[in-house]
Amino acid sequence: MTGTVVVVGSANVDLVVDVPRHPAGGETILGGDLRRTPGGKGANQAVAAARAGGADTSFVGALGRGESAELLLASLGGAGVRTETVDRVDAPTGTALITVSPDGENAIVVAPGANSRVRVGAAQARRIAAADVVLAQLEIPLGTVTAAALERRQGALFVLNAAPSRELPDTLWREVDVLVVNEHEAADLAGAAGTPEDLASALLDRVPAVVVTLGAEGSLVARRDTDPVRVPAARVDAVDTTGAGDTYCGVLAAGLARVGLAGLADAARLAGAAAALAVTRPGAQDAVPDAAEVAALAEGDQS
Repeated sequence: MTGTVVVVGSANVDLVVDVPRHPAGGETILGGDLRRTPGGKGANQAVAAARAGGADTSFVGALGRGESAELLLASLGGAGVRTETVDRVDAPTGTALITVSPDGENAIVVAPGANSRVRVGAAQARRIAAADVVLAQLEIPLGTVTAAALERRQGALFVLNAAPSRELPDTLWREVDVLVVNEHEAADLAGAAGTPEDLASALLDRVPAVVVTLGAEGSLVARRDTDPVRVPAARVDAVDTTGAGDTYCGVLAAGLARVGLAGLADAARLAGAAAALAVTRPGAQDAVPDAAEVAALAEGDQS
């Protein structure tokens, strides 16, 4: 059983340059060669759900009509993602400008372009209604995210990766089954600082389950009906962290599509293994491992 996932979100072409360090305000530095690769939180997560998570995955998004759009469609299709629900619009395909330092850390600026026109029309609504898990992020209009959540069938899970951080309306809060955030995003939404456990506890007042990602320290999985669980990360040498969080979210959604909310911690272990493999390779979608690699690393960590 693979489960069915629909990812609703952004798609960008990533323009990436390696830098000796990230520039300060007003500073110019020389970097390496420019790389042009497929990215965007939504598209990255769809590729991860299909390739690393092994789920039957569809993507709901919007692209322009030029070469950048074709690059993204080829990457999605190559990973096995269904793209019939991707709209082509009269706007530039989204673009992300990314610098990567020697320790693998990145700095990103996004020009949304077509992502501001992602919608849930009739075809998108039908695909969402057939899904086991609907996954969304916040690089597209909040109204579209809420519309997607409302179209899911009874019993299906709505997973929200609340990134980039922004204030959420009550209508969206009420629909979230699993909230995935890093520590910064968790503190923003909780309205206070604290340990990951403190932040998760505060957010559980709003949603049934929370996953706080902690980078190299793994993740914290918290549900209202169980004690929180720390899921450690595999130790790897990071080359590029671009898209690692997206890989995590996509594989988490794929795992939930198979095992449901009761298996959240197990899904998080697979997601952590996938993200660890992703940071050992450059790029976003190009760095997503396959399901066999993920399973091998996850099983090795538990042996």
